[in-house]
Amino acid sequence: MSVKIPAPPVTSAPSAAASNAPSNAPSNAPPPTLETLQVFVRVAELASFTQAAQSLGLPKASASTAVQRLEASLGTRLFHRTTRRVQLTQDGQACYERCKDLLADLDDMQTMFQPAASGLRGRLRVDMPIRVAQDLVVPRLPEFLAAHPGLEVELSSTDRRVDLVREGFDCVLRVGPLTDSSLVARPLGALEMANLASAAYLAEFGVPRTLEDLARHRLVQYVTTLGQRCPGFEWRDETGQTRFLPMPGALTVCDSNSYAAACLAGLGITQVPRHGTEQEVLDGRLVEILPEFRPAPMPVHLLYAHRRQLPRRVQAFMQWLSELMAPRLLPLSSGPSAPNS
Repeated sequence: MSVKIPAPPVTSAPSAAASNAPSNAPSNAPPPTLETLQVFVRVAELASFTQAAQSLGLPKASASTAVQRLEASLGTRLFHRTTRRVQLTQDGQACYERCKDLLADLDDMQTMFQPAASGLRGRLRVDMPIRVAQDLVVPRLPEFLAAHPGLEVELSSTDRRVDLVREGFDCVLRVGPLTDSSLVARPLGALEMANLASAAYLAEFGVPRTLEDLARHRLVQYVTTLGQRCPGFEWRDETGQTRFLPMPGALTVCDSNSYAAACLAGLGITQVPRHGTEQEVLDGRLVEILPEFRPAPMPVHLLYAHRRQLPRRVQAFMQWLSELMAPRLLPLSSGPSAPNS
């Protein structure tokens, strides 16, 4: 949708003091328009006036003017601006979260009386792990978009823990234990894990039969951020508790694609979800080892921010994604979850 920003009213030039810092006093500026809020949200999400203006089909000056008007109307500064960076202030973050709710509520109101057959519309911003996006979601996404041609999807695929609220995501698929209690978590199930090594690696180092045998082996070290320390080989004991055995390794990675490639290259043992590796195991390139010492199944959740009502497009995508994931998942155990690996 093309957003048009009306020309600013002619006013007397502000004093130097007034231009350097917004006032918290009540403002005589007109209330913000819907278009102004849309521009502000886009600038906040992209952290760039230029990119926000381009995505909305506006001149950069119009985006900047819209945000300045909003700041004048609210009597507070919404962004820290430098030549290299645009970052929300504390007031700006609060305003962004409220604007997202307001725009979503308006979108719901515009569609609530339309029949379901009229289809969904709007933009979805979602995040999920790299391998889930690559192996499962993207190949099936044409079906979802064909059913909802009015939707646009912004798909982030990363193995880092994104900030759902600050980065403007409608929902995220998270694999592993949950740490953010401020979000709503919809449990989907758990991924069964496996210990894998390449056939070439096992031919060189032998097939481990016991935990003691691992002393002669290497582990591909996986961490969420380089610089962290991998706790080692993970397994669940007979009581259901998660244990770790420190192991040496020549390679540390922080993304799932490199982790899988390292295993295929014979760089050591890896511990990954069973689904997604079936073909490599079937054709003999990868071999499952120590099946009695698998890690605990890894929980999978859909996360979204607290809201009175989720937009219909978000509900539809989450339902589609949960049905897509279901054949790969075990029921979630009520016991303790294994740490993310």
